[in-house]
Amino acid sequence: MNCRPNCGACCIAPSISTLGKPAGAPCQHLTGDMRCAIFDQPQRPACCGGLQPSVEMCGENRDDALHWLDKLEHATSNLSQAIQN
Repeated sequence: MNCRPNCGACCIAPSISTLGKPAGAPCQHLTGDMRCAIFDQPQRPACCGGLQPSVEMCGENRDDALHWLDKLEHATSNLSQAIQN
């Protein structure tokens, strides 16, 4: 599956700790046409490269993708907090 044009959900919903990006905020590298400006660059975080578009994650539209990724963000942040305690 290829990225949906003008989506950028994966650059908005999740936090990206290596860039200091909080969940729900657009990444500093997100372009006006909702693409990653450093997609093919070595400075692209590994977590971004590991997140590949899929029917499950992307759903039918951008709102579906934002919702799915938001749920994933909350699930993983809760897990991280539980492990730290």
